[in-house]
Amino acid sequence: MIGGGGVAIAALLVLLLPGSFRERCSLATAYVGLGLLVVTLSLGPLNVLRGRPNPVSFDRRRDTGIWAALFGVGHTALGLTMHFTGRMHLYFLAPPGQHGLFGLRTDAFGAANHVGLIATALLLLLALISNDRSLRRLGTTKWRGIQRWAYLLAALTILHGAIYQVLEKRRLLLVSLFVAMALALAAVQLAGRRRMLAMRHAPDQVTPP
Repeated sequence: MIGGGGVAIAALLVLLLPGSFRERCSLATAYVGLGLLVVTLSLGPLNVLRGRPNPVSFDRRRDTGIWAALFGVGHTALGLTMHFTGRMHLYFLAPPGQHGLFGLRTDAFGAANHVGLIATALLLLLALISNDRSLRRLGTTKWRGIQRWAYLLAALTILHGAIYQVLEKRRLLLVSLFVAMALALAAVQLAGRRRMLAMRHAPDQVTPP
């Protein structure tokens, strides 16, 4: 259901967005992937806000996170074919005539790509351990510790997207959608954290999840 919904929305975006087919596919996977990441990181805080149990791992959050990773990796694969045909290294390495930092691109384009690459690596890591077997092998404490890297992942993903909004001069509608998703994630995380703090200071009045 989650995957089907994501594919349907991505297909609709491909039909509606401007640009070449490859560019539309890249944008569609990016926005759907970000949306699924926002949902994944919102499910826990929403459980807390509703006073519902909030287990270490549950199927809906796990499945949504895996689909977010699939769309994110798909976006990365497509994005790396948008420029520099046959010279993919120029996404990350300084172009001829420029030194960069240790040979790496240091302009906004390079920074966005480096950030995106790290985010993709985190996506893959978190997706690979999003299963019961990994939870048993790593133990609850270590598994949760690794999964908390999802917050860094979200920050890097939003930073990557924000830079590209400027570089590609995205249309107002796309910028608004991007900002709305980022703000929604920040708002629900902040609300969930406040609720948790309130529960800790009033243990006799609120039943913890």
